[in-house]
Amino acid sequence: MDLATFKASLEAASPADGLSRPLVALWWMKKGDWEQAHNNAQADRTKNGAWVHGHLHRVEGDIDNAGYWYGQAGRSRSTRPLDEEWDDIAATLLASAPTDR
Repeated sequence: MDLATFKASLEAASPADGLSRPLVALWWMKKGDWEQAHNNAQADRTKNGAWVHGHLHRVEGDIDNAGYWYGQAGRSRSTRPLDEEWDDIAATLLASAPTDR
């Protein structure tokens, strides 16, 4: 799946099958359900989950907590506009997703 297809899937009532938890979290965040997004990011113990978790706390405005999660992901906290960062994270995660899904 590419970024355009992922964004188009936001028209659906639920995320596509086979997405990783971090991608599901981004999907819910873009749909406006921060709690559902946070639950999915928090449940994923990978660096990608931590990256999305950091982004979500940045969206929330909790910069200190965001910084912690970016650190867990091995990344610096972004200062880019939130929508640009969302696109970058989604595109990166989609590019590294298994192609057999």
